[in-house]
Amino acid sequence: MGQKMRADDQGHNYSNSNASDTHSLSTQKIRGSEECVKHSICMVSDFFYPNMGGVESHIYQLSQCLVEKGHKVVIATHAYGDRRGVRYLTNGLKVYYLPLQVMYNQSTATTCFHSLPLLRCVFVRERITVVHAHSSFSAMAHDALFHAKTMGLNTVFTDHSLFGFADISSVLTNKLLTVSLCDTSHIVCVSYTSKENTVLRAGLKPDIVSVIPNAVDPTDFTPDPSHRDDSKITIIVVSRLVYRKGIDLLGGIISEICTKHHDVCFLIGGEGPKRIVLEEVREKYQLHDRVRLLGALDHKDVRDVLVQGHIFLNTSLTEAFCMAIVEGASCGLQVVSTRVGGIPEVLPDELVTLCEPTVGSLCAGLELAIARQRLGNLLPPASIHRQVRNLYTWRNVAERTEKVYDQACRQSVLSLPVRLRRLHTHCGAVAGSIFSFVAVINFLFLRLLQWLQPDHLIDIAINASGPHSCWKGVKKNKNSNAA
Repeated sequence: MGQKMRADDQGHNYSNSNASDTHSLSTQKIRGSEECVKHSICMVSDFFYPNMGGVESHIYQLSQCLVEKGHKVVIATHAYGDRRGVRYLTNGLKVYYLPLQVMYNQSTATTCFHSLPLLRCVFVRERITVVHAHSSFSAMAHDALFHAKTMGLNTVFTDHSLFGFADISSVLTNKLLTVSLCDTSHIVCVSYTSKENTVLRAGLKPDIVSVIPNAVDPTDFTPDPSHRDDSKITIIVVSRLVYRKGIDLLGGIISEICTKHHDVCFLIGGEGPKRIVLEEVREKYQLHDRVRLLGALDHKDVRDVLVQGHIFLNTSLTEAFCMAIVEGASCGLQVVSTRVGGIPEVLPDELVTLCEPTVGSLCAGLELAIARQRLGNLLPPASIHRQVRNLYTWRNVAERTEKVYDQACRQSVLSLPVRLRRLHTHCGAVAGSIFSFVAVINFLFLRLLQWLQPDHLIDIAINASGPHSCWKGVKKNKNSNAA
């Protein structure tokens, strides 16, 4: 994350007297007649810090840039161990760690009802106008979309993954995605390949799907050749050790490359169920001094591992947008990667060697990279870093996402009768009828909650970000008291 978490669980007692300090939308005139609409955004996903991964990093970095642009942003995720309640991150980014039960792989169990009281409280007390859900794997994201539509809020969804169409898991996930996205205001994908995949899986109109790539913070991933050991060639792998990341391929590559090249070693960061495959290869070929398994890495430590290498290897079997290869290139490494999903869109040809997802093809690609390294026929690391720094920036991602919010808020939220017709016609007779019934029950449950605790009785939260933020004022008061 590179920046330190601040503050503990919130202990403020809010009152309705703060209602004047928060608005659903704030419009400011800038540059004459141009209008800049400030949104109140709630990012929702099961995946957020302290859990580490691409989705977590995307949500954090995008939120920070939106806060910098004057929008109010809060994040809702499930509790991680003793991290519960409300926490503050850098620049007043507020995170709600909700007490929801985790079912599998950091994703919550879903009944589409148990999360409504908690999420409604967050949406009302923060005066949310746009609910932005992330990741097809997140049950909490799908719940939030469903509840937000019932409450009449605009919704945006970002899909970070690619799925197939044949296996049972993909069929079930695709049907859930069809239900979630058929009445969502706008959808964002991280690559054009991902857009085609999502449009086909969810049966969407392409004009409501935008492509906004991921990015990296170039200040966190700078090259430093002095950390390399040039007496050998080090190949870096930083990945979750799971089947989808091609770890079985990596096991075959290690044995073949280490047999042919005695000055090549592997430095592997990451954890997962496929670690046993790498340990077996290391044991079988007696490569303990040439294959180092670093285990799970904190995000702040990734750069320190990358700068120790000469070549970055990615063996993924499927990727919508691979941030790891951008981070590797930003640190000045040669990149060798599989040609799958959206990866061919990520880096220019001179910065990456693309291979088929087979052991033979990847070994051939590594042979070329090793030969270039020995001949010194390479771009300087600083030159590679400058190219990557200009390709992807979080501020550019935030600007494009801001336009998506503007477009989503110009659309009217579907009324319940229209939603029911949309669900029935778009999702099929059986699934459409089931989820239409769920939507009706969800609506009635919301009415019950509004009767038990009307919206006007829910305390308004103090704004820690946005145009009416009190964060800077609090910081000044603390500094003056300390003085």
